[in-house]
Amino acid sequence: MLVPIMLLLVGLGTVVFHFVSPWWWTPIASNWGYIDDTIILTFWVTGVVFVGVVLFIAWCTYRYRYQKGKKADYEPENAKLEWWLTILTTIGVAAMLAPGLWVWNDFVTVPEDAAEFEVVAKQWEWTYRFPGKDGKLGTTDAKYINDDNPFGINPKDKNGRDDILIDDGEVHLPINQPVKVLLRSIDVLHDFGIVQFRAKMDMVPGTVTSFWFTPTRIGEFDVLCFELCGVGHYAMRGMVVVDSVSDFQAWLDEQPTFAQSLAEAESDSDKSSNRVFSEASSPDREIAR
Repeated sequence: MLVPIMLLLVGLGTVVFHFVSPWWWTPIASNWGYIDDTIILTFWVTGVVFVGVVLFIAWCTYRYRYQKGKKADYEPENAKLEWWLTILTTIGVAAMLAPGLWVWNDFVTVPEDAAEFEVVAKQWEWTYRFPGKDGKLGTTDAKYINDDNPFGINPKDKNGRDDILIDDGEVHLPINQPVKVLLRSIDVLHDFGIVQFRAKMDMVPGTVTSFWFTPTRIGEFDVLCFELCGVGHYAMRGMVVVDSVSDFQAWLDEQPTFAQSLAEAESDSDKSSNRVFSEASSPDREIAR
């Protein structure tokens, strides 16, 4: 009798712990309540199956326990039981997968009125890019990546000249406005994820992935990399700050454009060249020679 009782306690304890556990999701801060609903549905389906299996095992260990003088019957097949198991399993799997497919379709179907920005990942930091006044992001290519152009923007593409560059782990977004997130990695696999938004997506070198969400709560939210990307993976963190529309616009107006970044890089290069030339032609160096 000890084994059936222990099994019943395991099943009961698991159910009670699920409902009274102090650990649960962070309060949602986006439109993706569907994600929570889908996970909760999965909990219900798997929970019912778990309890059913535990109760069945407890019943079997009691019903078919060893009894002196009792002989076991050998029954290799039970077509009726197999049909029931097949039907119930199919219903359970369909109940878990069907809502997920519907939510996924919505997750990657971007509204027409959504703004967009780009997330660029590299070991081990996040950077961001917004379209400029023309509303278009310039094209990019890995061959253009260098110290002066870490985003790899095509310098000949006019649409990229006014792109706004955020060379920082912190990015701001306006509240209650849908945004499309374009994801690009320039080295290895990464995964851009914000727990409070219930949103994440893999970033694959050589391609651009995307998803969308609508921030619904003003505040600061951690950006984490959900893909093991090297020894510095643990430190690959960022921040999304959700502002009012006016505060977001004020922040965006303070950020440099690609053209300004190139001009600043050229200015720094000229100053460095002049300094080298000045040092090389100084009288002290001539005497030393």
